[in-house]
Amino acid sequence: MGRIGEVQAPVATRDALARGRLRASLVPDLLVEARRIVNTVIAGWHGRRKRGIGENFWQFRPYVEGDASRIDWRRSARDDHTYVRDREWEAAHTVWLWSDPSPSMLYKSSGAGVSKESRALVLALALGELLSRSGERIAWPGLTDPFTARNGAERIAAQLSHAGNLAAKPDLSTIRRFCDIVIVSDFLDPVEETMAWLDVLARHGVRAHLIEVADPAEETFPYAGRTEFTDPETGDKLTAGRAETLKDEYRLLYIARRQELAGWCKRLGWSFTVNHTDRLASEALVRVHMAMTADSSRPGLTSGHAGLTAGGGHAGLTAGGGHAGLTAGGDAGKAVA
Repeated sequence: MGRIGEVQAPVATRDALARGRLRASLVPDLLVEARRIVNTVIAGWHGRRKRGIGENFWQFRPYVEGDASRIDWRRSARDDHTYVRDREWEAAHTVWLWSDPSPSMLYKSSGAGVSKESRALVLALALGELLSRSGERIAWPGLTDPFTARNGAERIAAQLSHAGNLAAKPDLSTIRRFCDIVIVSDFLDPVEETMAWLDVLARHGVRAHLIEVADPAEETFPYAGRTEFTDPETGDKLTAGRAETLKDEYRLLYIARRQELAGWCKRLGWSFTVNHTDRLASEALVRVHMAMTADSSRPGLTSGHAGLTAGGGHAGLTAGGGHAGLTAGGDAGKAVA
């Protein structure tokens, strides 16, 4: 049997940026059009579609006694009424972006066009490009403070290329209320660990958008015969004499993990999206757009393909030898081959 997959070398950040820009160009600029937040808070998406502080014209309205707004005499001269000119409320919103740099993200099966790491970086940088283009503040936890720049994605890519070894899980405690964060990962750690790491965001009132990047082989488990699975982070190995006998139990654990995490996000009002590496990255961008523009009073969105995962940890395994890796369920952590 031929190789099913293999571990890829880390992707060049510049290449990911170029692909991210290509994906971003396929999605309308309104992809990151804002959700509205409470009127009393001058923080949120650029372009509120309501009266407030800003540079752009919003509407004419009749003047009322005591109105501090400036009268527009040109418009008032057209008829017998006095009008004031309102501007549109504009306030830059802060969106944090992060993609998982852990070894399990380097996996790529023969059925996928790119590694999970490559897809995750492309998604993060594409979102950075779109957000920067619309005037939002973006940041990368552990790497940059929030900033506004038309070339925001390029600046983050440059920082990543010189960052050296990034933390497997950055400190999220400095991210404050009314911010959004997009987290792109395979989320193969035990669900309890992932929830504990992200709990600080829920306590701080941050709205999170999780994008699970999955290789098709991780769901279908196309292994048969004697197969050696290797955890890419610990090096632990598991040899299965007949790998096909593990398929049903593995898929049950794999899907249950995803379902549990997606359900937790929904209860918090967060979004959860699945993007497979044999599908278009733009599909995930559209879904995240839908989640970002959803009113904050609505329950969280979950989208993507059905997932699953049972309690207990999830262990990635990588098939070596004649078959190549995948991430399999278990209790050992993550693994790929």
